[in-house]
This record gives sequence, structure tokens and C-alpha cells, in this order.
Amino acid sequence: MQHEETANLPYLRKVVGASMAGTVVEWYEFFLYGTAATLVFGKLFFPPTGNELDGVIAAFATYAVGFIARPLGGIVFGHIGDRIGRKSLLQFSLILIGASTFLMGCLPTFNTIGYWAPVLLVLLRFIQGFALGGEWGGAVLLVAEHSPNRSRAFWGSFPQAGVPLGNLLATIVLLVLSATLSDEAFLSWGWRIGFWLSVIIVGVGYYIRTQVTDSPIFEAAKAEAEKRADAGYGLTEVFRHYPRGVLNAMGLRVGENILYYMVVTFSITYLAHIGVDTTDILALLFCAHILHVVIIPPIGALADRIGRKPVYALGAALTMAWPFAAFPMFATANLGIILAAIFIGMIVHALMYASQPAIMAEMFPTRMRYSGVSLGYQVTAIFAGSWAPLIGTALLREYNDWLPIAFYILGAGAVSLISAIYMAESKGVSLLAIDREDRRRTEEASA
Repeated sequence: MQHEETANLPYLRKVVGASMAGTVVEWYEFFLYGTAATLVFGKLFFPPTGNELDGVIAAFATYAVGFIARPLGGIVFGHIGDRIGRKSLLQFSLILIGASTFLMGCLPTFNTIGYWAPVLLVLLRFIQGFALGGEWGGAVLLVAEHSPNRSRAFWGSFPQAGVPLGNLLATIVLLVLSATLSDEAFLSWGWRIGFWLSVIIVGVGYYIRTQVTDSPIFEAAKAEAEKRADAGYGLTEVFRHYPRGVLNAMGLRVGENILYYMVVTFSITYLAHIGVDTTDILALLFCAHILHVVIIPPIGALADRIGRKPVYALGAALTMAWPFAAFPMFATANLGIILAAIFIGMIVHALMYASQPAIMAEMFPTRMRYSGVSLGYQVTAIFAGSWAPLIGTALLREYNDWLPIAFYILGAGAVSLISAIYMAESKGVSLLAIDREDRRRTEEASA
């Protein structure tokens, strides 16, 4: 087994690449749906009501289905992944999300098959969300469990950077299609191309993931569990022994998750509502995703230097303030000022997002880590990010004002700030030491 404080850096970079490759692919497909929900699905897959925001709200409801499915995927993948390993499940999740996304591009519209169109869309969205629910935990643990203690937040931040990379890729595809096709052609068939491209990128991601193995610390924990009847794993063990870790992880996620989807998804609806051109909106988000990719690793390194708590708490506090500056900046309709507002939102989000893999990996022992991080990360999506664009759109429809939306974001940030304050600082902690302490507690409890 590798020493606790060292790592094979060339192989670690390979592990990071494998983790990011799949993460980019899967989030490309997940966020492609989110953008299409605003631009396409509300118009093509639901009956017209006379108010275009009604179709967007209906589309965002199907968007939420993917988030509701994610905890189920996290539970199933986490339980099995703690038993058999991370790598094989990551390959399976990649195939599952790729197939569901490709089939979305083949769906007939409401005008063709009526209410079967939204039914099939919801079914495929559920499968997509289920697969993604198992993806995140395995991807970040593959890196975190290979990383040195002193730089775990830095290396663990790279799979997080894969999320905006996937979003960037989705934005590029839709930007090119919307800029080169007429509105009629884009709505008729052009949007489908982005979904069909998933076949190519899934193949690339799958191949890269075949080149790595599970971490030595996982293999050791697996061997230990096989020798000891009292060393359980998975969902029930997490809630029995580490309920505070799960609840703390959920609280940390609330503000971060809601902020992100308000910045990258709801902002499309809001800006379109106040008259900003669709191509301009996608171009702004294209720039914002580039910034997000670039700043996540340095913020992860900062969390290794000064600690997880101060960096995360700063991000949560700024989340509470961001909407009160951003929405007036949006209202100027000046593209440079709008871009600055989105940039600020991405930076604030990265302060929380970059160190999440390290924070959550350090909350649980190896034998139940996949279950623990998947629960803490994915269950929050049921009541946070899944509903954020829908709630934002509903508030906009009801009040035609940004202030209620700003207070919604403020409340979410407050939840994460409280969780960050009560979070135990884990900078530089050894995962092997966590496993030894867990083993000691288990032996004491069974004595």
C-alpha cells in the first residue's frame, strides 16, 4: 500500500484524467437537458397554454425528476460500490446515461404523440438522473482515495472542474446550433444533434476509465471487511455510525447547489424574459464556464493551505449577498455587466464547490465512504438544485420581480453557512487514520 503522505503522481494524474473524462461526459448530457428545458422542451413537449413561462415551468418539473432520481442512484451505486469497488460502477453509469441521452434526441414531440411525449421524456430523465446519482461519488472517491493527505482538496477539485467542462461542452454545441440554424430549424431538428453526439463522447470516456484501478486503501478496506463479520458497509452503516456526517454534508450542499442552478440555468430564463438574445445568453455562459473550470483547482489548493472551513464559509456568506447585486446588474441589459454578475456567481460557487470531494471523503471511513458521500451530495438535490430553476421561474411569474428570488437564494446560503460553521476542520487528515479510528469504534461497540 502507498504511504499515507505520498502518491505516484504520474498515475494520480491518470486517475484524475479518468475521473474527469467520465464526469465531463455525464454532466455534458445532464446540463444539455437543463439548457434544452428552457430553449426547447417547454415549447415542443407540452401543450400550449398561452403563457410561455408555463411551458418552461413544466419542462423544469421534468428537469427536477432527474434530481429526484439521483439519491436513488446514489444509494444503489454507493451500497454496491462500497462492496465491489468504484471503477466498474463508473463504467456502467457512463453507458446508462449515454443511452438515455441519445434516446432523448430521438423522441417525437407533443404534436406527434401527444402526452406520451412528456411521459417518455420523464422516464428517460429519471434513468439519466439515476445514473448520474451514482457517478459523482465514485468519480471523486477514485481521486480522493489516491491523493496525498496534504493536497487532497486540490486533486479532488479536478472532477469538480469536469462539471463546468461538461456544461461548457453542452453550451458550445447549443451555441453553434442556435447561431448557425434558423429558429425554426433549431426547434424542428437541430437541438437533437447535441443529444446524439453523446454516443461519441461516451465511447471516449468509457475507454479512458478502463485504464485505471481502484485505490489501494479501498482494496485494503475490502479485504478487511471480508475477514470481519462486524465490519458492515453501505447505507445502514452510514446512518448508524455517521448520521452527523450525512446531515452536515447535506447542509453544506444546500446553498451551493441552489446557487449553481440559479446562475447557470435559471439565469437563462430570467435573461430571456427581460429581452436578452438567446445567442448572447449562451455566449455569456460559455465565458462563465471557462472561468469556473479555471478557478476550481486553485481554490481547492487554497483549502489545502488554509483549511476547508474558512473557504467554504466565505462562499456561503457571499451566496447570501450575490443575488442582491446580480439581479440589478442583469437589469442593465449591458452584456459586460451581466457577464460580471455571472462571473461573480461562478467564483462564489467555486469557493464552496472545489473542496467538497475532500470534505465529504474525510467525513467517512472507506468501508462506507461511497454511500456516505453519495447520500450527502445527492439527497440534497431533491429539495435544493432540482427545484431551484422551477421555484425561480414560479416566483418570477407570480411577482414579476427579482426580490423574492433573491431572498430564496439568501436563505439557501444561510443553511450552508451554518453547516460550514459547525463542520469539523479536516485539512491534512489521513484516510488511513479515519479507518483505524472507525475500526477501533467498531471493536469497542462489539466488545
